[in-house]
Amino acid sequence: MIQKIQKKYALSEQGAKDLVWGCIACALQNLSLMFPVGLLYYLVGDLMSGGVGKERTTFYIVGCIISLLLIFVITYFQYNATYFATYIESGVRRITLAEKLRKIPLAFFGKRDLADLTSTIMADCAFLEKAFSHFIPELVGSIISTVLVAISLFFFDWRMAFAALWVLPAALAIVAFSSKVQESLNKRQMDAKMACADGIQECIETIRDLKASNAEEEYLAGLDKKIKAVEKRAIITELGTAVFVVSASMLLKLGIATVAFVGSVLLIQGTLDVLTFFMFLLVVSRLYDPFQSALQNLASIIAAGTNISRMKEILDHPVQTGSDILTNNGSDIVFSHVGFAYNNGKTVLKDVSFTAKQGEVTALVGPSGGGKTTVSRLAARFWDIDKGKITVGSMDVSKIEPETLMSLYSIVFQDVTLFNNTIMENIRIGKKDATDEEVLAAAKLANCEEFAEKLPDKWNSMIGENGCELSGGERQRISIARAFLKDAPIILLDEATASLDVENETLIQSALSRLIRNKTVLVIAHRMRTVAGADKIVVLSDGNVAEQGTPDELYKENGIYTRMVKLQTEGQNWALE
Repeated sequence: MIQKIQKKYALSEQGAKDLVWGCIACALQNLSLMFPVGLLYYLVGDLMSGGVGKERTTFYIVGCIISLLLIFVITYFQYNATYFATYIESGVRRITLAEKLRKIPLAFFGKRDLADLTSTIMADCAFLEKAFSHFIPELVGSIISTVLVAISLFFFDWRMAFAALWVLPAALAIVAFSSKVQESLNKRQMDAKMACADGIQECIETIRDLKASNAEEEYLAGLDKKIKAVEKRAIITELGTAVFVVSASMLLKLGIATVAFVGSVLLIQGTLDVLTFFMFLLVVSRLYDPFQSALQNLASIIAAGTNISRMKEILDHPVQTGSDILTNNGSDIVFSHVGFAYNNGKTVLKDVSFTAKQGEVTALVGPSGGGKTTVSRLAARFWDIDKGKITVGSMDVSKIEPETLMSLYSIVFQDVTLFNNTIMENIRIGKKDATDEEVLAAAKLANCEEFAEKLPDKWNSMIGENGCELSGGERQRISIARAFLKDAPIILLDEATASLDVENETLIQSALSRLIRNKTVLVIAHRMRTVAGADKIVVLSDGNVAEQGTPDELYKENGIYTRMVKLQTEGQNWALE
């Protein structure tokens, strides 16, 4: 049962156990609230029998005290079993999602954007906090307590029991049969929310371009439509839920009327005593309250299915696995007849074969869309290939656990990601246990000293969100410093010097020449002068290796590489007239 609950609601094992205890605690709390009703029943019986004596008075006083203590103890237990346990599970759930995202192949992130994933971890988890602390325990608890009370009512009078209970399954069926409609409404509402969240995030990220193009007003008009769409879907969803829940609640109220009617008829016929009639009126006045809340909870539980399915899409996604022991002999990277296509079906690489040798710089060049960046990502197993084989030092990368494999790589991306922290700590990401001296040494190799020493707090200066306080070249140099600090045997450079001026590019290339000694270097570049000193050039075009060899060899072939060099030479001679 615990495993089924885990799978259905995307819970941990402890979370599933806590949910069961929460349901039991809610049932006990509902039953404890029936004790005062029982005392009142006996009190009325004593009053009708001729009064309450001294001993009976003591009985009722003690009974009230015990009832209060029992309600207090059970409510305390219920609070801990639902709220506290849920908050703990919510933390576990968020950590589990984050850990899963860390291990999921990058192909998954092509299907889910940042706003969507953020909403799953934050908004969906927050909604499920309420579902597992209020909705599910209260629903199951009310069903359990109602069933137990219903069974006990049949011992008093089966006719009155039927009169009181017939509305319960009917009301429950109305809400339960609405699940398809509510699921559809909630899915549409979630889609509208995600479209709005994407629009807001895109607006924030592209505000500079919108301002530069005078497109703010037009974009905000479209965003306003998305916001109004969320409002419209919320109203429709609430109305759709209310139609069923209110109908079921009205039906419950009818139960009080049927108890009064049937009880009056039986009382007139003389087949029911006044005390039993009074007891049933007391019970139904209390019996329907928790069940009415449960009906609202059932609608919310149905709605939670959309949130749970979004989380399960992450939790159930397959991860890349492999050995956590490296068996490579050296760091030669070999691509052997590699083919690869993204999830959208677009084939990027068809039959790629080349070797990037240790101690050499291998440059990947070619027209845009030829697969250069994809090759570098596949070498580090960001994705798994569809056919062929990639090895590092004769070790098949597909057999190695990705995080273990990454210990062999230092990567400098074209798009730099920095954190709102100091320069020192941003560089230290390359090696978390590095000393300040090691960080500074790496920073100087990447020529970070030139701008860091000019800042007010020097190396301890905060650089803002994603390094917004720095220029593009300065951000790139911090990224390069990380690679220096990690000092891995394989270096992947994806347009690493694209944001640098000529002077700094020369300095970085000089530092790289010292760093790459006896290492495997894979460089992606569009500037032909950047790769002029490479040991080997691999020209990728339309997903195939069109040419490969030394710069001099390829230039003599008068092929794609030669044409690219000539075009860029002509471009450098271009001037305004």
